[in-house]
Amino acid sequence: MTPQPDTALPPTRTYDEVAVGEVLPELAVPVTRTLIVATALASRDFQDVHHDPGLARERGSKDIFMNILTSNGLVDRYVTGWAGPAAVVKAIRIRLGAPNHPGDTMVLTGTVTGKSDADRRVEIAVRGTNSLGAHVTGSVSVQLPEAGR
Repeated sequence: MTPQPDTALPPTRTYDEVAVGEVLPELAVPVTRTLIVATALASRDFQDVHHDPGLARERGSKDIFMNILTSNGLVDRYVTGWAGPAAVVKAIRIRLGAPNHPGDTMVLTGTVTGKSDADRRVEIAVRGTNSLGAHVTGSVSVQLPEAGR
């Protein structure tokens, strides 16, 4: 008999089991040329600085670089990967800093900075750094389910 892959969803964190000050595990994201180009195209961002190294250099960059929609998506992935599939993202507020170039690695980190009992919202400060410094900083607000749901 062939073993079947585990298709069960990971558990979702509940509001009560999260504490202010809790540190999320790091997530390292290798920044590949394919990741940069594919995600720019998938988000319909056809700016040449996201796919043409020669034109990116002409415009003052050392190479192509990741677009903000990809950075936003990776921040979402990071927080929902920690929170679980039943978490509802209510807001993502980010600012970009140092560019993400191919061959680098962005390391995402986060800390729970607040909780709101009224609507079970959890506020998480996030930061993504690479070899040049902070690529993305900001916060994510997620609504978590009650225990037993």
